This record gives sequence, structure tokens and C-alpha cells, in this order.
Amino acid sequence: MRFVFADGGFAGKLVDWATAILCTTLHIVRKPTDQQGFAVIPRRWCVERTLAWLTAHRRLARDYERRPATSEAMIRWAAINTMTSRIARGEPATRQQRWHWPDES
Repeated sequence: MRFVFADGGFAGKLVDWATAILCTTLHIVRKPTDQQGFAVIPRRWCVERTLAWLTAHRRLARDYERRPATSEAMIRWAAINTMTSRIARGEPATRQQRWHWPDES
């Protein structure tokens, strides 16, 4: 990966480290200072969606790992699992229909 979007919590030395060591551009997506209430922020939804996909895996819901290498392996496993299940499905994802109470007649 050459370009990565990250949440504001990852700002700081990580940006310089990603550029120098990983040769990756780390773009921090921030909320506008004048924003009131909820607003869709460009590209931030990608970050939030990806974090939601990863935390859907039970082991990543909490920080159980002691070693960063083990934590990284679990993140890779979760991403690979998500990608392979989507490839194996063979068709585009469809949104689940909302459930409604049956009409009482």
C-alpha cells in the first residue's frame, strides 16, 4: 500500500515514520473545526468502515494480544477472511430487507 487513510488519533510521529520506514503516505482525515452535529466527511467513512469490518472478528474486539506481531497477524487474518468470504460469495452484496410485523387481520 502506498496511500493510507487514518483517523485523527494516529497523527503525530506515525506520519513521519510511515513515510520514512514504510514509504507510505499516511493521510490523516480530520473533522472540520466548524462542524456542528453529524456530517459525512470525505474518505473518513472508509476508515470507519474498515475498523468496523475488523472489529466484527471476536478476537479483534478487545486488545488481547501482548505482542504487536501477534496483533498484526490477527488483523491480517481478519482482512484475509473478509476478502475470501466476499470472493467466494460470487455475487455482489445485497442489503438485508427490514423486517416488518405481519399485518394482523
